[in-house]
Amino acid sequence: MSILDVEKLSHGFGDRAIFEDVSFRLLKGEHIGLVGANGEGKSTFMNIITGKLMPDEGKVTWAKGVKVGYLDQHTVLTPGQTIKDVLKNAFADLFVMEERMNEICDKMGEADGSALDEMLEELGVIQDTLASHDFYIIDSKIDEVARAFGLDSVGIDKDVDQLSGGQRSKVLLAKLLLEKPDILLLDEPTNYLDAEHIEWLSRYLKEYENAFILISHDIPFLNDVINLIYHMDNRELNRYVGNYDRFMEIYEAKKAQLEAAYNKQQQEIDELKDFVARNKARVATRNMAMSRQKKLDKMEVIELAKEKPKPEFNFKEYRAASKYIVVAKDLVIGYDCPLSKPVDITIERGEKVFLRGSNGIGKTTLLKSILGIIKPLEGTVNLGDYLSLGYFEQEVKYDKNTTCIQAIWDEFPSFTQYEVRAALAKCGLTTKHIESLVRVLSGGEAAKVRLCKIINRETNVLILDEPTNHLDVDAKEELKRALKAYKGTIICVCHEPEFYEGVATRIMDCSEWALRA
Repeated sequence: MSILDVEKLSHGFGDRAIFEDVSFRLLKGEHIGLVGANGEGKSTFMNIITGKLMPDEGKVTWAKGVKVGYLDQHTVLTPGQTIKDVLKNAFADLFVMEERMNEICDKMGEADGSALDEMLEELGVIQDTLASHDFYIIDSKIDEVARAFGLDSVGIDKDVDQLSGGQRSKVLLAKLLLEKPDILLLDEPTNYLDAEHIEWLSRYLKEYENAFILISHDIPFLNDVINLIYHMDNRELNRYVGNYDRFMEIYEAKKAQLEAAYNKQQQEIDELKDFVARNKARVATRNMAMSRQKKLDKMEVIELAKEKPKPEFNFKEYRAASKYIVVAKDLVIGYDCPLSKPVDITIERGEKVFLRGSNGIGKTTLLKSILGIIKPLEGTVNLGDYLSLGYFEQEVKYDKNTTCIQAIWDEFPSFTQYEVRAALAKCGLTTKHIESLVRVLSGGEAAKVRLCKIINRETNVLILDEPTNHLDVDAKEELKRALKAYKGTIICVCHEPEFYEGVATRIMDCSEWALRA
């Protein structure tokens, strides 16, 4: 019996179709990787099956009584809440049950006969449910999960508004696991997570008995935890058994097969058309020509999917900078309180330095301190001469009516509309994406808009804060190639060793100077 049935689903935004007549079934124990290029509709699909978005056509049916847990890449935490408040919200339905239990207990003294029996039966069901969902040990369960995600070292009484991107991801993931859903829906759960906690999540999902659907562009992670792939491509959803590597083998073989069949058919079509053109006017060969024409008319023509634009990231380079790019002495970074011991940092021209370390230890704060966005609590930061900086932030908030075109035009007002469109197209965005509002883009498409701003500015220093988050496989590979080719200096926060290996000239382990583990 299926847990989820999706029948004949069609959906689009404006004149941009996302799905056409898509069907899908989720069975017990299936560990599914939902993959596809940026903008193919993976997050939209999740929003439809969770009821956050109504499809244009089609039917979504969940099995009765299924509790679904959804980790959404765009979830916002409410300022003013502490980490503990958010984690306690995982048990919100149980607190409602407790209120009902207390209400029943208050009324039992006045009840008799069948009414009392009904109350006792309902009370028994509630008590069993509360016990099976750890209600009576909530605080210890919260502490246990907080320790597993390293949130205890952050402080579970900390306001969620003060958390880094990685810490927010951990809080949302911890809350989801505390909810004990029957089905997990995870939209890019490894974004912002450090290597240690990606490994923890990988172990958890491998041992997970129930079904889950996972969106991720982290190939090693996918290979580790899934047993089925659903590939979203050209408004279709196709199923492949096995991990991501196995899917790619089959997909490439099918693609090559289809291209060979297409080429063979095109040759046959050309020969038939040529025969008809040469022989239809002659009485002696007219019947043969008509026969060939009928064959042409009845032929089911093979169509190849239109190739998606692949991004080209070629950074424009400014004149050479001075020998020393960054010189920090006795630097202590932080906001209200220190995040680091006093540290000396020297980065020279041409170095490609990648920062790694646990979430929340101050990697983003260090970048902002280098840029002068945040003042150091102690010590000094001096930048070299002749610097032209390009800064990629984890998240950028745009006005709700800002289009992709406007976002680039605001940065480069002298560009013509043709130049703006060409710049965005080179980053792998289609015409439909280019004309869209930034807020309706997928995470990967929005990241490409931010990269477009940096690529079209002459720089000799790139400061990049987790640039690979949300990017699809093709975009990651192209960005890696571009960074290897870049002759300037790079300072980059990244949690993906397979991305920075071969690019980095130096790895800086931030845990060596961080005050938090």
